Amino acid sequence: MAEIDPVELTAELIRCPSVTPVEGGAIDLLHRLLDDAGFVCTRIDQGGIANLHAIWDRGGKILGFNGHTDVVPVGDPAAWTHDPFGAEMSDGLVYGRGACDMKSGVAAFVAAAIEHAGAGRPGSIAIAITGDEEGDGIHGTPAILDWMDRTGARMDACIVGEPTCPETMGEMIKVGRRGSMTVWLTATGRQGHSAYPQNARNPIHAMVALLDRLIAFDLPDASDLFDPTSVQVTGFDTGNAANNVIPGQCRAMANIRFNDAHRSSDLSEWIADEIAAVTRATDVEFSTETKVSGESFVTEEGDFSRLIARAVEAETGISPILSTSGGTSDARHIRAHCPVVEVGLVGRTMHQVDEYASIDDIRTLKAIYSRILDAYAR
Repeated sequence: MAEIDPVELTAELIRCPSVTPVEGGAIDLLHRLLDDAGFVCTRIDQGGIANLHAIWDRGGKILGFNGHTDVVPVGDPAAWTHDPFGAEMSDGLVYGRGACDMKSGVAAFVAAAIEHAGAGRPGSIAIAITGDEEGDGIHGTPAILDWMDRTGARMDACIVGEPTCPETMGEMIKVGRRGSMTVWLTATGRQGHSAYPQNARNPIHAMVALLDRLIAFDLPDASDLFDPTSVQVTGFDTGNAANNVIPGQCRAMANIRFNDAHRSSDLSEWIADEIAAVTRATDVEFSTETKVSGESFVTEEGDFSRLIARAVEAETGISPILSTSGGTSDARHIRAHCPVVEVGLVGRTMHQVDEYASIDDIRTLKAIYSRILDAYAR
């Protein structure tokens, strides 16, 4: 089979305007390519989201690859010096939304998988691609995994092709992630005149007191594997434009990235205790809504992670750090199915204006995946 250039495939995918949750032609393109290569393909579209599962089954262990083709919005198109969906190439870089996060990663592992299968090399390969990672993620990789559970499909280990390197190709792979949860807080007091605070209950003062307690995060937090837990206030609103009115209500939003010293359920109890303390002191009532994106997890160092590290070093000359840093990824879903490790490109420009990826790095990533496929099948 002819060699597949992962850079050209990256460019084709960038030209698909797949701003989440729009499919934009990207899943269709990969479906046709994998089907033509002899993979058994299944569309698992759900809730208006396009998902694809493809399998090359030759018995034995199955190595999986996971990625997404949906991208974040471009923002102000006038701020871009390159067409966000033009896949323009200049000075060794390919530009466009998704160039870094993560159409290049998908292109690299699809190209490596097709060439591996087409050459008749041993080993089975499963590919799971979603159009719902940058959005809510409800109908994306979880839907694929649910389908796999129902049908008996499996992966014995999985690689997620998200960008993992801060500055230099090969310097880092991800073997875990902190947990993530967001809490929306509403404080309800009593509206009144700002000159007569004794006749009102100011919800802003109560909310500020609560946020101060949450930000302090006065809980045991030691972890040998993860960065410290972080509470970040990400929104605050009163809806009040009158300077002589104490509003009756205000809202705030906070995101918590937590390490393995905590579970989301424990943190929810902690927040409830802090709210109770502030309510006793201020007589302001609170209501909350919480969304948990995922618990912290780690794939312990073992044969799989060492195999990947050796492949990265062989192609880049760099021994990668095994890290748990960064935000969340779909690895948080896959970790309940099988061991999962993330290895990908430099992520410096993801979600930015003039997002780009190095052409050389994309080809190196394909070579890493090819080396992993060969080694895993032995």
